[in-house]
Amino acid sequence: MKTFLTAVTLSVAASGAFAAGHCAAGKTLTDGTLTIATGNPAYYPWVLNDAPEAGEGFEAAFAYALAEEMGFAADQVTWVRTSFDEAIQPGAKNFDLNLQQYSITEDRDKVVDFSSPYYTAPQAVLTTQTIVDGGAAATMESLKGLKWGVVASATALPIVMERIQPDANPLVYDDNANVTAAIQAGQIDAALFDLPTALYLSAVVVEGGAILGQFDPTAAENPDQFGALMPEGSELKACVDEALAAMTENGKLGEIEAQWLQEATGVPLIK
Repeated sequence: MKTFLTAVTLSVAASGAFAAGHCAAGKTLTDGTLTIATGNPAYYPWVLNDAPEAGEGFEAAFAYALAEEMGFAADQVTWVRTSFDEAIQPGAKNFDLNLQQYSITEDRDKVVDFSSPYYTAPQAVLTTQTIVDGGAAATMESLKGLKWGVVASATALPIVMERIQPDANPLVYDDNANVTAAIQAGQIDAALFDLPTALYLSAVVVEGGAILGQFDPTAAENPDQFGALMPEGSELKACVDEALAAMTENGKLGEIEAQWLQEATGVPLIK
């Protein structure tokens, strides 16, 4: 009897694993393997210690939970690296999914596919303690008087221009590293980043860095939502969205956010 029950249990478990992974069958770059891309390097709090395979950090932990929901074991996940910009260009990809805090936008969606959102990111103002001590505050009136820097290809540019409407035109840079260097050098007063990234930059990258405040993502007409990026026309999209819906319903996605992004609380809302 015991042997029979064990056999039944194993059979049910195997059937469940097959059912969970069935929607991805034959739709990945390598059959039986889910190839996920991240940045080179990948930063805290999205990936800890630039080691996504450890599953630590919000996107690394999310990747393994998503893979499991899709029917892939941890040892069936393979990691590759890409730059942010190359992944959003048309053409063949070396990944099934790319997790690099990609904001879902209409223009990008014309050349790549996105999953349903896995994170709604508040935009936060990165500055320095010197600027804060000089009187800058978490108000729209105060933000207008600041000297801003933006990345040309980032979603921060329209927020700065249309929502903040600064007194002076922002300086435009080609990447985030140059923006943070400009803050450090005193060439600009402030820049917008998603809140977790701003927290990291203020604590680790910008000497004397400070977070002035954050925008309420629920109040935005078009909130900044991150999606898993996939090649255009990916057959995997429906499977990823199905797994994401299950993770939202069973609370797993919320647990991961609470664990890895909980320190994003306590930053004042901009009014």
